[in-house]
Amino acid sequence: MKILLIGSGGREHALAWKLARSPKVQKVFVAPGNGGTANQKNAGIENLPITDL
Repeated sequence: MKILLIGSGGREHALAWKLARSPKVQKVFVAPGNGGTANQKNAGIENLPITDL
């Protein structure tokens, strides 16, 4: 499963991190994301520019 979270705050970072830990989730995309989610590429979290949606 691939998940898209929209937002750039700490709440979205926490949700993305927790969702990425699930074995059912392949990838979590966060738009526009933040510095915390940008550093989580190894955890299956990737930032997307909001203009790419």
